[in-house]
Amino acid sequence: MIKAIESAQYDIRMESYIFAVDEIGARFVAALGAKARAGVDVRLHLDAFGAGQHGFRKVRRELERSGVRFRWFRPFRARYPLRYLQRNHRKLLVVDGRKAFLGGFNIRRLNSRRLHGEMRQRDTHVRVSGPLARLAIGHFDRLWHDTHQLPASAIPEDPKNMEALLVPSYSRHCQHRLACLHAGLIAKARSRVYLTSPYFGSGIMVDQALQAAAIRGVDVRLLVPRRGDPLVAGWATQAAYAPLLAAGVRIYEYLPRQLHAKTSAIDTVWSIIGSANLDYLSLFVNQELVLIARDRTLAKQLQAQYMDDLAEAEEMTLSKWRRRGWRARALEAIGWTVRQLL
Repeated sequence: MIKAIESAQYDIRMESYIFAVDEIGARFVAALGAKARAGVDVRLHLDAFGAGQHGFRKVRRELERSGVRFRWFRPFRARYPLRYLQRNHRKLLVVDGRKAFLGGFNIRRLNSRRLHGEMRQRDTHVRVSGPLARLAIGHFDRLWHDTHQLPASAIPEDPKNMEALLVPSYSRHCQHRLACLHAGLIAKARSRVYLTSPYFGSGIMVDQALQAAAIRGVDVRLLVPRRGDPLVAGWATQAAYAPLLAAGVRIYEYLPRQLHAKTSAIDTVWSIIGSANLDYLSLFVNQELVLIARDRTLAKQLQAQYMDDLAEAEEMTLSKWRRRGWRARALEAIGWTVRQLL
C-alpha cells in the first residue's frame, strides 16, 4: 500500500476504521503528506470512534498542513446521537483509480511482522485493479460526502462481463445486503463452505443457510478465535455454537494469535474478502465493503490458507461442547444478550 501511494500521480482515496499513532501510522502519514505536497489530491476518511484517539489531533494537523483533505466519519453530535451507533468499519485505499486495496487490515503495528513479530494479527487483504478500482472510487465518494442517502444499488446495471464486484453493506433497496449475499451463496453450495470470522453472530438468515447446507451434506466449516477481543465478543460467538454443531457444521477455534481475517471460500469458485465480520454490527449496522469474486485461482488460494489455519486450530465437537461447565454457559448468556452492541 505504501508503494502504491508513493507511485500516485493524480489522486489517493483512503479510509480506515483504525489508524494508529504508531510506527505504521507514521509511515502512512509521511507517504500521504509527501504526495499531497507534490500536488496529488489526497483524501483521508477515518472513523471518529475507531481512529479518533486523543493523540491523533497532532497527526491531523500535520496531514492538513501538507494539503491532505481530511474528514471524520460521524463524530458524535448531541443533535443526532443515534447516528453515532453506525461506524465506518471499511478499510479501503484507491490510487489513481487504477489500484484498490481492501480487506481486514487496519493501519497499526499489530499487523506488521517486522514490528510485532510472529504473533502479529492474522489478517487478509487483497489488491484489485481495472473496473473494480473505478467502482471503489464511487464507494469511497458516497461516504466522503455522507449525504444521509444510501445508494440505490451497489452493483452496476450490466455486470454480466464482470467476474468480481465490490459490495457495500446495504443500499436503499436492501439494508441487509451482505447477509443476503452470504445466505444466497451458502444455499447454492454443493461441496464446501469455509468461513473465517473473528466475531460470529450472523442472525437467522445466515445461520439457517449454514445448517441447511450441512444437513444436505456440504462440508461446512467455521473458523473463529479461541479467545474473543473483547472477551464478551467471544462469549457471543460461542453462544451460536450449539445449533450449528447439531446440524453438522464443523467449528474450529484458532489458537496461536489474534484472528482478524474475514473471508469466505465456497465450492472452489466463490470468494468473499472484506471488512465485514459475520456478526450483527457488520451485517446490519456498520458501513462495510467486500470483494465477491468468481475466480477459481483466488478460491483455491483461500482454501489452501484455510487448511493452514485449521492446522493451528482445535475443533470443537458437539460432545465436547455439551460437557462445558456452568460458568461457560453463564458467560455465553451474557454474550448472547449484548451481541447486537458488539
